[in-house]
Amino acid sequence: MRRDGARAGDLLYVSGRLGEGEHGLRWLRRQRAVAHRRDVRLQKHLYPEPRLALGAWLGEQRLATAAMDLSDGLSSDLPRLCAASGVGARVDAAKLPAVMLPPSTRRAPKRPRVHNGSGDALQLALHGGDDYELLFTVPKKKERQIPPSFRGIPLVSVGEITANRKIVLVGKESKPIILRSLGWDPFRKHT
Repeated sequence: MRRDGARAGDLLYVSGRLGEGEHGLRWLRRQRAVAHRRDVRLQKHLYPEPRLALGAWLGEQRLATAAMDLSDGLSSDLPRLCAASGVGARVDAAKLPAVMLPPSTRRAPKRPRVHNGSGDALQLALHGGDDYELLFTVPKKKERQIPPSFRGIPLVSVGEITANRKIVLVGKESKPIILRSLGWDPFRKHT
């Protein structure tokens, strides 16, 4: 599959949860003790699992019109897919499957939880890198052929491809805003 097949009206999908890789990196940087490699907060950062089987399945079934991995963050990788296809996109912030950040307490949850909301979890979902999830587009007529999960990995429709070349983020109570590319960029200073 290539990046250049998305068409206006296609649905925009992501696999898994977004922001877990960056969250793990941030957590690791804050630790003063040795981190345990089996800590679930670090798994996606230390041991990424590219969604090769999902990509192969989508290709074999001829379901996706375009696809790519999310290694630099949704806000950086989605513009690349859209530019290759000559399209834009509308992303629904409420549908993004983001990592649930634990409250500021000593005990963190054993497993990250899914959160579809705002704040830092949304920022991580939009701009965090190292998730290696799959970003792909599907024609609306094939929507019913996309299962809610593939081998235990959630598949979530988070928006739609548009004819204009803008990439906008929409929320329940706010006006659409242009999604700025704030994901990984090797030429920008990252903290």
